[in-house]
This record gives sequence, C-alpha cells and structure tokens, in this order.
Amino acid sequence: MGRFRMTTTALCAACVLTVSTAFAADNLRDQAKDMFKPIPSIVPAVEGNAVTGERIELGRSLFFDPRLSKSGLISCNTCHNLGMGGDDNLETSIGHGWQKGPRNAPTVLNAVFNEAQFWDGRAEDLKAQAKGPVQAGVEMASTPERVVTTLKSMPAYVEAFTAAFTGEADPVTFDNMAKAIEAFEATLITPASRFDQWLEGNDVVLDETEKKGLALFIDKGCAACHNGVNVGGHGYYPFGVVEQPGADILPPGDKGRFAVTKTATDDYVFRAGPLRNIELTAPYFHSGKVWDLEQAVAVMGSSQLGETLSEEEVTAITAFLKTLTGEQPKVEYPILPVSTAGTPKPEGM
Repeated sequence: MGRFRMTTTALCAACVLTVSTAFAADNLRDQAKDMFKPIPSIVPAVEGNAVTGERIELGRSLFFDPRLSKSGLISCNTCHNLGMGGDDNLETSIGHGWQKGPRNAPTVLNAVFNEAQFWDGRAEDLKAQAKGPVQAGVEMASTPERVVTTLKSMPAYVEAFTAAFTGEADPVTFDNMAKAIEAFEATLITPASRFDQWLEGNDVVLDETEKKGLALFIDKGCAACHNGVNVGGHGYYPFGVVEQPGADILPPGDKGRFAVTKTATDDYVFRAGPLRNIELTAPYFHSGKVWDLEQAVAVMGSSQLGETLSEEEVTAITAFLKTLTGEQPKVEYPILPVSTAGTPKPEGM
C-alpha cells in the first residue's frame, strides 16, 4: 500500500495545480464575458417592425421567391443560401444576365445583430438591405413598381400582405415587402454554439487548443474589432491597419466605405465582419479571394495587427473560430403562390 501513498507535499502540489487551472479558466471566461455575448435563443425585437407570425411567414415566401427578380431566376436565397451558412460560397455572387457582383455576399445568419448591413454599412437595417439587391442591376435588376405589380397579380400574396399589415388601405407595397423579409431574417439566428455554451458555464465543450485560441484572440487584439453578440458586425476599420494586403486580396478599385461617405479617411474602410459560423462561409473578405480559414487568420494577423502569427497560433485561433458555429435554423421551403396572367413575364435571362 505504501507505494500508492501520495505524500502531503505532492497532494498539496496537485491541489494547487487544480486550483490554478480552475482560476485560469474562470479568468478567461470573465474576460470573454466582458467582450462577447451569447446568441439569444429567442427571436430579437426589430425596431420599427413588429415581428409577427404573419410577417415571418410572408417574409419566408418572399425570401425564396425568384419572381422578385426581373429574370424570375434569382431570389434572396440564391446569394444567401440557408443550406450553406447563409451565403453562396462564391467569391462574388452571380446576378442578372450572369453578371458577376463586386463583393462577396455576407451571411444572412445573425445579420439582425449587425450595426448595419453590407460591407460598407450603406444600409442601416435589414429592411433597407432587402430593398438594395432587388433593384441592383447586377443582382435582381427589378424595380419597386415591377415588384408591386408582381405581388398584386397573385391573390394569395394580396391576402398574406393584408393579414400581415392589418389596417393598411394598401398593404402590398415595396416597403412592406422589405419589412416582411426583415421579419423573417430576424428569425435566422444560430444559438447554442459551443462557445456560447462555454460562456454560460459548460467547461467541457471547449478543448485546450480552442481555449488557447480564444486567449490569443483576446490578447493579440482581434477582439478589439470582433466582439459583441455577433463577434463583429459593428465598427468600421481600414483593411490594412498596419499593412495593406496585396491587390490579389484587396482590389484597388474597391475603396469600401469611401463610396458611402466620400470621406478620404474612409478609403479601404469596411465594417468589421461578423465571425459567427465563419467556418461555413468561405471564401473570405469582401473580395472573396481567400478560401482557407487559416490563411484568412494569418492575413488578418499581418494586415491588422502587424504581426506574423506562428503556425501554432494560427491553428489555435482557427480552432476557436470554429466553436462559433451555432445551431442552424431549420427552414421549411415554402409553397409559393401561383403566377397568373397578370404576373410580369421573366426578362433578360
């Protein structure tokens, strides 16, 4: 039995090690709680838009309806595919007449938590964002008038708009289309990621490499821009705080937020990308030129932090980022209203 007896000194050392490890874990969690918040498990409120069941159901149909586009081919889901992380996994999206868009499509998942929409923040909310692609010549190439004519041509849509926007004399409007899509998109949240579970006290859902990656993410300064509920999605920063990436990653013709503000200091400034579900949304950056998440982490280290991250650091940070993948929304594909003789015919396919 003597050979199995732990000495008092060894026992005390083991206790100290256990206590110090627990303290380190609690300290890291306290730091993280100051910077990040879990995705809520309930649909968030949307300012100026009642997220009712009728609006959600109408918005779901509109999100999947390609007849909002001039060609009759492109829906919101084309570029924000809910089965592929809420984007299209292309460098830049393909729009009307097979035109290639100028920027990578951001994910629609958890977009309700972003400060503003689009890479340059030109849309203040999801309602404003929903109107943009419908009218953009390189995307859906339609007009508000055509959209309203299309929707009013189908009795089932008229009925759905009337139920969703009660009391309005003319509920089928372009603005109400955007409100309904916004209400549906507010439901596209991804709670219960392993990181969120860890924030809420579950010690075993993250391994040591992932915790090390989180510690590095905080200590290196990544969390200065990528924080909050969406681990980003708010604040505007130059792409290349320390050193601009090459033209293969940062196209010189796209000056980012400058196009919105016309302010010289906004050259190559973009909204901090939200990092929730980042492992599902390759390729990365507004140019969509980087397909590998580890490479994206390394690029951010050199361009934003002015530091060449070691291979071990890149691996750990990437491992942490993968813990941000939450439960994907389960969305039933809607049966859409049938077109009528009054529905505008597709053009420019």
